Amino acid sequence: MRKLIESTLVSLDGVIEAPERWARFDAEATALSLEQLRNYDAFVMGRVTYEKFYATWGHIAGNPYIDRISAMPKHVASRSLAQTTWNATLLGPDPSSAIARLKDQPGKDLIKYGTSRLDDTLVRDHLIDEFHFWIMPVVAGAGQRLFEDMDTSGLDLRLTDERRLQNGTVILTYAPG
Repeated sequence: MRKLIESTLVSLDGVIEAPERWARFDAEATALSLEQLRNYDAFVMGRVTYEKFYATWGHIAGNPYIDRISAMPKHVASRSLAQTTWNATLLGPDPSSAIARLKDQPGKDLIKYGTSRLDDTLVRDHLIDEFHFWIMPVVAGAGQRLFEDMDTSGLDLRLTDERRLQNGTVILTYAPG
């Protein structure tokens, strides 16, 4: 059974919105990101993330990280999209059941970047197996916060791993439990 891993960039003040403005990736963090991406064979994402990633990376080639993301199947939860491109398919009207079926298939784990509105459903239905929080040593100041507008009352997390990077980033891994 595959796991669904959520990996989220977080500022010291808990901001997750627009990490392209404040996240710092040096050579070590970039290499680790590519290395970790090899552990997954498909993405799960909501519509907003899908559209943002496609607009940013969908037409870029020659970067090993972006090339890997472009090649991976993407499973998109959306109530408004009628079709997708960029190696993506829609999860349909019941994303939780579709994700549960994906998890039951053979293969590498599934990855979801960022915490989004989809997480309210995923957390409620106990579909996220691990959270990887990349705590960046910056203060973003404003923006959507981690788990903002989500019902986390049933979410009990236990720390299972930590990793410190030379740039001051700490990656904390939590499993529901």
